[in-house]
Amino acid sequence: MLVYYLDLAFRGLKRNRVLTALMVLAVAMGIGACMTTFTVLHVLSGDPLPGRSGSLYYPQIDPRDMESYTSGVEPPEQVTWLDGLYLLHARRGSHQALMTGGMVPLQPAQSSIDPFHANARYTTADFFPMFGVPFQYGSAWSQAEDDSKARVVVISSALNDKLFGGKNSVGKTIRLQQTDFRIIGVLGDWRPNPHFYDLYMGAYADYEDVYVPLFTARDLSMDHDGTTDCWGNGASDPQHLEQSSCTWLQFWVQLDNPASVTAYKAFLQHYSEDQHAAGRFVRPPNVRLRNVTQWLDFKQVVPSDTRLQAWLSVGFLIVCLINTVGLMLAKFMRRAGELGVRRALGASRRALFGQLLLESGVIGLAGGVLGLLLSLLGLWLIRQQPSDYAKLAHMDSLMLLATFALSVVASMLAGLLPAWRACRIAPALQLKAQ
Repeated sequence: MLVYYLDLAFRGLKRNRVLTALMVLAVAMGIGACMTTFTVLHVLSGDPLPGRSGSLYYPQIDPRDMESYTSGVEPPEQVTWLDGLYLLHARRGSHQALMTGGMVPLQPAQSSIDPFHANARYTTADFFPMFGVPFQYGSAWSQAEDDSKARVVVISSALNDKLFGGKNSVGKTIRLQQTDFRIIGVLGDWRPNPHFYDLYMGAYADYEDVYVPLFTARDLSMDHDGTTDCWGNGASDPQHLEQSSCTWLQFWVQLDNPASVTAYKAFLQHYSEDQHAAGRFVRPPNVRLRNVTQWLDFKQVVPSDTRLQAWLSVGFLIVCLINTVGLMLAKFMRRAGELGVRRALGASRRALFGQLLLESGVIGLAGGVLGLLLSLLGLWLIRQQPSDYAKLAHMDSLMLLATFALSVVASMLAGLLPAWRACRIAPALQLKAQ
């Protein structure tokens, strides 16, 4: 029966090709606009670390002076060197990492490659196991190498391809800021989006090419390239940030269960109270503890105009479907005589309704194919824009399936009223007219 209905549907679509083309075009334009914007929204609002985000937390405490103090104000979004070291060495989580970003001059050994500046991440050893960073070759450094300020480095696969042709470079040497570093690891495919662990380098910024132990980087006075917030007599001299009253480091901790989260927040509160009692913290204790998803929501990482565009595209799709309803109604009513003959020959209203609804689905499928092409064109145009997230505008398999599902469902919904109206016409009137 389904094959028979499909045959009738294709025959019906061929009868008036202009109306059919207009319906397909209306559906395709609505689907194309809708799926372009929703694909961008899907990419930008995705979980950067599926399966891990719920257990990774970003602590905040408030060491600032009383200038511009307001009760209930948010604590600083980064930590000082002193507070970061205390949280790191307290080891109250399964893993914890203190970090910041920068740019470091790289002198390739190959004379054919000019020196250049590479994006760098200065961090501690737990960064890699905590975030589940995969390795193509080698491994991360150890806590002992952190403490000894070892001259070791982990590089990205992109940098490994550029300098060593993609071969195993573990044990080789690269020169960073006039100092030789031994490569101990090469990352695999790891590009979480957004760049959640350091939004100050850009929410959708390019990822780091070199990863250097934090204490090594500070020992060599490597450039800090993030946001620095100072108060009082604090100086933002990048060479003396350790002694300054400035927040400039990010700290992440892994807490594996709700009890650990509760205990860690109490630990932050007690630490703030102790520092307040000692006179180092002037403001009343003020702490926050958000996981990855909560942190991204708080920072409003997804651009507001992207959400607005998504809602506007839904409105455009609705307008396109309303036009499709009118076109389908005109098309189906023109076939009233045919439908009356089928009713007279014994076809039920349900059978006719199913046939017409299937025909609407075929229109939706054709509109989905054209809509997909329009979506791909729209995403290509977005990738040409200067926005830092533009390069992420690619359609994955989930959005591909969603395109066809939305197209078919939307067109069948649009076909409900025309199909119902066409089936309600009395067959006797149509046969008499014939």
